[in-house]
Amino acid sequence: MADEERCSKRDEYTKDGTVDLKGRACRRAKGGRWAACSFVLVSEALERLAYYGIASNLILYLTDVLHQGTVTSSNNVTNWMGTVMMTPILAAFIADAYLGRYWTCIISFVIYFLGMSLLILTASLPALRPPPCHSSKDEGCKNLTQRFQITLFYSALYTIAFGVAGSKANCVALGAEQFDNFEPKERAQKMSFFNWRAFAISLGNLFATIVLIYIESNVSWLLGYAIAGAALAISILVFILGTPLYRHKVPSGSPFTRIAQVLVAATRKWRVPLPDQDSINDLHELDSELHLKQNKSRNNQTIFSSILKFFDKAAVKTNSSSSSSSSDSPWMFCPFSQVEETKQIIRLFPMFIITIMPSVMVAQVLTLFIKQGTTLDQNLTGLHFKLPPANLSAVFVLSILVGAAAYDRFFVPVARKHTNNPRGLTFLQRIGIGLAMHIIIMLGTSLVERWRLGRARSLQPPPNILILLPQFALMGIAEVFVAVGKMEFFYDQAPESMKSLGASFFTSSFGIGNFISTFLLTTVTKITARDGGKGWVQDNLNSSHLDYYYAFLAGLNAINLMLFLIVSKNYDYRSDDANSALDQDKQGS
Repeated sequence: MADEERCSKRDEYTKDGTVDLKGRACRRAKGGRWAACSFVLVSEALERLAYYGIASNLILYLTDVLHQGTVTSSNNVTNWMGTVMMTPILAAFIADAYLGRYWTCIISFVIYFLGMSLLILTASLPALRPPPCHSSKDEGCKNLTQRFQITLFYSALYTIAFGVAGSKANCVALGAEQFDNFEPKERAQKMSFFNWRAFAISLGNLFATIVLIYIESNVSWLLGYAIAGAALAISILVFILGTPLYRHKVPSGSPFTRIAQVLVAATRKWRVPLPDQDSINDLHELDSELHLKQNKSRNNQTIFSSILKFFDKAAVKTNSSSSSSSSDSPWMFCPFSQVEETKQIIRLFPMFIITIMPSVMVAQVLTLFIKQGTTLDQNLTGLHFKLPPANLSAVFVLSILVGAAAYDRFFVPVARKHTNNPRGLTFLQRIGIGLAMHIIIMLGTSLVERWRLGRARSLQPPPNILILLPQFALMGIAEVFVAVGKMEFFYDQAPESMKSLGASFFTSSFGIGNFISTFLLTTVTKITARDGGKGWVQDNLNSSHLDYYYAFLAGLNAINLMLFLIVSKNYDYRSDDANSALDQDKQGS
């Protein structure tokens, strides 16, 4: 009877060390799970509506309103989106080290809303934007834009970028933390979380790309941006309403400091021999009580790994350990649990680098794919309706929306029967399928553009804009495999105390991908325009060779896939601490 009472009391609280906003242990029945997660998902859907209400049509605002050229506007879009995706590293550091995910999200939302308000202001006052110009080819159009108008507009955009950072890195981690990894039912629910998060943010994206882009292109930029601002305000309100239900992980100190301490300590002791392969007795670890206190988790265990063994030197006990106080410095002597965390992060870097190239592909969807649509017949036969090119991104989003739901509800159960993997496919198998799809998509896109150019240069009528639907749809399906797989991989494989940092790896790969997209487009344009050449990408796409550029990207994707196969073959998944704890619970019961 006493054992049953202890077991019941133990099961009353979460086992992963989560607390409520006041720092008290979380009762399992009073928060978390889908009840809390639903507020995060709805908030993210509305926030994505606001974000994509700006991002999806930004290239046309820059060309039509600010009178920028194709290359300049494409690069400005990818630079801004790169900043949006890179700044989550800073937000992850602040959350993991000091404020926690919840308060970092709140502060970021405030910055986000201030940037959105300034953006709406630039669209509402005629003095803050250039006057219209009826000839985009006229060099005089560019002279209509004043420097202070550009400065104010980009000040608003980059304020938004820093605001987005908090939600990008921390909302996904906060949502995942609503499920206790040490409780079997919640653990199973968590496996679906990332697919349904992709569904939720795609839902907001879809509304933006269908409704807001149409309003911005055919009614008013001001009205479109105002609706985006209202969606953001509601998103913040929904997030705050879920506060009583949220479970929180306590900040555990700067992850960068802990990683640096291991690197420095291992380097300083590079001559110290390692212990035997099967023994960790000579490796330093905190006593169990202090280890429990610092890890904030009742079942958090550290499993010794045999990879990257050089860093184990940071935890090796030396003869001077007991006699020299300097040897107790964290920059000289680290517990092996800290060493294992560092090794787990380092192991992610090769895959992080390889997953940058898929982000370069996504950058084309919101830049060159849309610009390509401006050269086509935008009238829908029989409907008396003109389809704005930016609305094509709705097909990209819709395919993610349908694909994410179908993957979770249909593909995973079928694949699970054949693979015996609860997720259907491993993280890397899922990513690999998407990478292979990118090669096929870019080759097909190159052929379509080659056919369009042939018609344009022979003075035939332009094809209908609907010929671009397959490339948008297939890119969306590829994202279901690549993007969601990356998100799960980096979150799951990051150490427990560095989950926000792991989530920021996902967003940062997009950020670097956008910067690389800028670099590639600029470099290829300069090289191909040498010695009087026209260049592959010009303001006038009918005089360009966008088909060559797409084929070039297909080649880069093929090289990237080969590198992925090499790295994934040698990758060992992180040992699952939660499974170890669950097994111990079963043995003890």
